[in-house]
Parts: sequence; C-alpha cells; structure tokens
Amino acid sequence: MEKLQKFFNAILLLLCLVLCAALFKGYLDGEFHSVETLQRYVAGFGLLAPIILIMIQAGQVVVPVLPGFVGCAAGAALFGCMGGFWCNFIGISAGSILAFLLAKKFGRAFVSKMFPGKRYEKLSAWAAESKSYTAVLFLGMVLPLFPDDFFCYVTGLTKMSARKFATIILLGKPWCILAYSMLFSAAV
Repeated sequence: MEKLQKFFNAILLLLCLVLCAALFKGYLDGEFHSVETLQRYVAGFGLLAPIILIMIQAGQVVVPVLPGFVGCAAGAALFGCMGGFWCNFIGISAGSILAFLLAKKFGRAFVSKMFPGKRYEKLSAWAAESKSYTAVLFLGMVLPLFPDDFFCYVTGLTKMSARKFATIILLGKPWCILAYSMLFSAAV
C-alpha cells in the first residue's frame, strides 16, 4: 500500500510539473494575456477544448500568476453560460483542492516560498488559530475577487480535513463562477 501511495504521489507531482510547464509556455507565448488570446488558444484544440480549459483553470489556481476571470470569460464565450460554467467550475475546484493538498503535503516552507511576506505570515497564523476561519473561507469562496488561490494554500496548512475543504469548495465556488459565466456570456 505504501508503494502505491508513493507511486500516486510521484504521478501527481509529474502531472503538476507538466501542467506548470505547459501553462508557463502558454503564458510566455502570450496565450493568456487577454480573453481573446486565451479563447483562440483553447478553441485551437477542437474537441479537446473543454478539457484544455478545465486544465488551464486548474493550473491557474495551482500556479497563482494567471488571472482566473480571464478563463471564466473565455469559457463563457466559447461554450456559452452553462458550458463555460461547468468547465470553469470543474477546473477551479480541482485546482483549489490540488493547491490545498500540495500545501498539506509539502508544508509551510513550500507555501511561504510561493507567498513570501508579512501578509502570508499574518494570515497563516490567524487561520491556524481562528474559530471563524471556516465561515470566512466559505464566504470568500462565494464572493468574487476573493484571493482564493492564496487561501487554498493557507488552508492546507491548517488542521482542516481535505473532505471539509472540498465541501467548502464544492458548495461555495459555484455561485461566483456562475455569476461570472452569466455576466460574460451576456457580454458576448
């Protein structure tokens, strides 16, 4: 069983590295600079376009340098309100859970390298001790413009279980993403 766990951890790490490399290349090539460039990039994959958008949205949470709303807008423009919603929801939820698990697995040193500075130190200390953190996290997932990526990693450093975190993501995240999908599909 331990060998199987190590195998899955190695596969997970390899997938993360490949995804990060692909996203970084796309970023350097200018594919993520605007809704239009991302839309063209994703559409270029044809039938695989929804899967590519899901992977991009998961990756933009794990590598928090890409703006998530650009993917939401591109998804709504390419696949309509509900198609874009589902691609974005699945990708962002998967990325959020992956970020949480990476923080759980690799700990404080890993997260502090991604988010150096006093903001990280203050928030991680508060999250570890606060009795209201779960409620704040849930409300933050519901609201737009909340620094979700940052909170996914910080929450991975708390005692919160993966099941509880996944529940918060799956119940809180759809509302913001649905609002973005409706807004962006109406604008197209």
